[in-house]
Amino acid sequence: SLRADREVVLAAVAQNGFALPFADASLRADRDVVLAAVTENGLVLQHCDEGLRSDREVVLAAVSWYGEALQYADASLRADREFILAAVAENGMALQYAGSSLQSDCKLVLAAMSKDPRAFEYAAASLRS
Repeated sequence: SLRADREVVLAAVAQNGFALPFADASLRADRDVVLAAVTENGLVLQHCDEGLRSDREVVLAAVSWYGEALQYADASLRADREFILAAVAENGMALQYAGSSLQSDCKLVLAAMSKDPRAFEYAAASLRS
């Protein structure tokens, strides 16, 4: 079937990332296919195999496209300061899905706000008062 044809799916997701949910499960676990999909539309991170939600490059590509894609990332990445710093450098609004301890990290919050001042809304209450 076309849903399991790697070349067809790779071409489809490069044009429209939202083709990913219609791909065969084996291709939703294929790193190259998922990377192409999230580069085109970061929200499709929610449709990829769970194993790829902890892949730093895949998740960062998704977050670069759309900060809110971080909500679909593995919890280990959402709690990783270095990763969150890279994520907010791409999209400050990614701060809202960072682990709570990271939302109280002054340097991280400032980095997020330098990209998007609205990120202040997601800083820990202790920083906002």
